[in-house]
Amino acid sequence: MVDFSAEFALPGIVHVDDAFIALGTTIKVAGSQQAFRAVDFAAVVALARAAKAVGATRLGVVSAMGANAGSVVFYNRIKGEMEDALAQLGYQTLIVARPSMLAGDRDALAQPARLGEKQVLLAMRLFKPLIPANYRAISAKQVAHALLKAVQETSEGSRVLLSGDMQ
Repeated sequence: MVDFSAEFALPGIVHVDDAFIALGTTIKVAGSQQAFRAVDFAAVVALARAAKAVGATRLGVVSAMGANAGSVVFYNRIKGEMEDALAQLGYQTLIVARPSMLAGDRDALAQPARLGEKQVLLAMRLFKPLIPANYRAISAKQVAHALLKAVQETSEGSRVLLSGDMQ
């Protein structure tokens, strides 16, 4: 296991202009809230610091819908704390993608099925026109394309991409 509390470097990488981070887990997979925080907060922030140290001026990161450092919901609070920590790093450009439920083949990623997820995704497909864009399931590919485009098109400042913006 990597200790992200210590100074972390990107071995073999001398220079980058842009950095993208799409790292995260679930509390169930991580095994505890502490382990979840180590990935979704500590690892993400450490990677962003390391990318900045090798020249990155623009950062795109995948967070989550509902991210808010003041939330009473642990998952949303950690995502919000991560976003706040990244904002303090001084990137010229920071783009935060907040997708809703990610649609995709979890089996292909060796991820455990989530209770009721397939049924929710089926219902979303059936009732898509009735569901506001920010709440519709979105593919990881759509998120990646939108994040890449937003980082490339934003010369300076911070921006949050909501799920509806990415669809």
